[in-house]
Amino acid sequence: MTVSKSGADAEALCPHRLVLEHVTSRWGVLVLIELLERSYRFSELRRAVGASGGRTVSEKMLTQTLQTLERDGLVHRDAKPVIPPRVDYSLTGLGREAAEQVRALAAWTHDRMDRVEAARRAYDEARDARRADEAREAGRTYDETRDVVRSRAS
Repeated sequence: MTVSKSGADAEALCPHRLVLEHVTSRWGVLVLIELLERSYRFSELRRAVGASGGRTVSEKMLTQTLQTLERDGLVHRDAKPVIPPRVDYSLTGLGREAAEQVRALAAWTHDRMDRVEAARRAYDEARDARRADEAREAGRTYDETRDVVRSRAS
């Protein structure tokens, strides 16, 4: 989620698309949703995001995600001058607005997953039927056609 030179050019040309990428990135979504509940210390947030996402986020990736969201004005980083150092992360008002939208989209996805899976099955079955028809017309077996398609893809 670092902004490269080409990323800086993209930001100048289409800044809202870049923010949308940050908010909807793999870890951005999970960070925003977790921070809706409360503020977190870094290690707590890392564990919470890993638990909700099913995979562990690396320290580097979480740091990059938090820095990017902070730069966009969505996350507030509160570093307290104590020993040992204590840093808490929370949402800004803007971040709360974005997180609520992301959470709604995540809930919609969860609630509609059975329909998405049915659509995927129908698509795959139709694709396989087309390939089988094409194979018969070409005088090949379906397995031979599948092997040809796979070799073209790699």
